[in-house]
Amino acid sequence: MSVKFCRKCILPSTKPDLEFSSDYICQGCKAFEKRQKIDWDKRSIEFKKILNNFKSKNNNYDCIIPVSGGKDSTFQVIKMLEHNMNPLCVTAMTDKLTDIGRYNLDNIKKLGVDHIEVSTDPVLRRKINKFTLKSVGDISWAEHITIFTIPVRIACKFDIPLIIWGENSQNENGGPEKNENAIKLDRRWLEEFGGLLGLRTTDLNTILNIPLNKLIQYTYPNEEEINNKNITGIFLGYFFPWDGYENFKIAKASGFKTYEKELEGSIVNYENLDNAQMRVHDYFKFLKFGYDRVTDWCCWHIRRGRMTRDEAIKININNSGKYPRNYMGFTLNEILSEIDCTEEEFNEICDNFTNKELFKINNEGKLIKSEDGSLIPNFKIF
Repeated sequence: MSVKFCRKCILPSTKPDLEFSSDYICQGCKAFEKRQKIDWDKRSIEFKKILNNFKSKNNNYDCIIPVSGGKDSTFQVIKMLEHNMNPLCVTAMTDKLTDIGRYNLDNIKKLGVDHIEVSTDPVLRRKINKFTLKSVGDISWAEHITIFTIPVRIACKFDIPLIIWGENSQNENGGPEKNENAIKLDRRWLEEFGGLLGLRTTDLNTILNIPLNKLIQYTYPNEEEINNKNITGIFLGYFFPWDGYENFKIAKASGFKTYEKELEGSIVNYENLDNAQMRVHDYFKFLKFGYDRVTDWCCWHIRRGRMTRDEAIKININNSGKYPRNYMGFTLNEILSEIDCTEEEFNEICDNFTNKELFKINNEGKLIKSEDGSLIPNFKIF
């Protein structure tokens, strides 16, 4: 399989929906260049008008901020407090919350906000996580849907029409050009870009026979209720320049805590600190498409002049695609035991989702693996 790479960053042609120009510059790089020409003062004025329109007139909350406790959601809270908004922060609880994740969630509350944590049935959640790992190659599918559905459900329940989301991931990650200027996060955006992988909540009912009344938190409110209550979710990253590293520095100045070293499967120590499953989740991205979070971070740094392309290639070769043996002090077996899965079964699932055109195989058609279990790519970044 021939893999091509963006000439400016190192995003590969295997990335779903990635568009390239005739001179092979990816949509992520082109979108970043366009954003350098945006009149951010004008966008800021537009943002203030939206806030004024939605600010509560009846002593209610002014907006909802979905928060994980990460650097970006901490930044979102700080930004809204700077704009004199009274937010209700909402967390769709993660599956395997780390100690640092707990600390950073508590730190958000210390900024001076009310906060709701919503946890789903853990027994059912483990069943769903194992099913989605086996069926779509995602141990965190349940989390990725509830981070979008639960804040919207809370907004409807408490009549708080404005929801402040973070970045439009389609900008940074090279999504379709038609979506790079999206202001709102709605049901259409969720279904197309929310990581559902072709699976729907109704499938959990029909395939796993889970009663619908046990899937309430996994279900997006109906359009009639959303329209009647004028529920509107907007991307903060549309109105202000978005930079994960700059967000981290602002969050850190307000008490955000980092990990003691670079995270396994990453090149930073300040992202994806809340969920111990993240290493497994990211590994499947590498199996399917031949790149992972290391590649993403390299691309973001290249665009902002913090890393050269040659430096990124070396870093990617040395750090990308490692077998997820450990993450933040948790072993792979500890993570898998939560969903009643053995490492042998896990490896079989991995092989089922591996794009074998991207990795070396032996004469028997079996994947060749290094001593630590990592696959060996049959392509090179150029």
